[in-house]
Amino acid sequence: MTSRFRLAAVLPAAFGVWLASPCAVAQEVPSGATLVNTCLITSDVQRLVSFYEVVLEAKAKWSGPDYAEFPTQAGVLAIFSAKAQEAYIPGSTEPGANRGVILEFRVRDPDAEYGRLAGFVKVWVKPPTTQPWGTRSIYFRDPDGNLVDLFRPSAPMRK
Repeated sequence: MTSRFRLAAVLPAAFGVWLASPCAVAQEVPSGATLVNTCLITSDVQRLVSFYEVVLEAKAKWSGPDYAEFPTQAGVLAIFSAKAQEAYIPGSTEPGANRGVILEFRVRDPDAEYGRLAGFVKVWVKPPTTQPWGTRSIYFRDPDGNLVDLFRPSAPMRK
């Protein structure tokens, strides 16, 4: 995987970390909890993996036909079969129904990413824009409707 992307995790502003967006990027949490894996449940694993291979410019690591993952500097973006999830934990998920989470990836140049992905992404939510909190972002939806933000912070982020 290229080092151009970093999966964002949430940390409240009260901990003194510079906020990249309303959903802050963090490395450490005082409680000791560390987000290490975000798993998208989908009805079409291959379609979603193919999408993220283009967006992230990285090949997925597969563990059978139902599961693939993209390691990032901050954790793993995993993609898992809804059929397999239903077999393990019946009734626990609903693929393609997410409207409450944003997958945020830190990139060097959101404008360049917008140009690179313009003909590939089918649903754009917001073109390159400088947000009120200072980040430069592009927002789009993946094939399952998950909201994705490729952003560049306006100031160096603490590690």
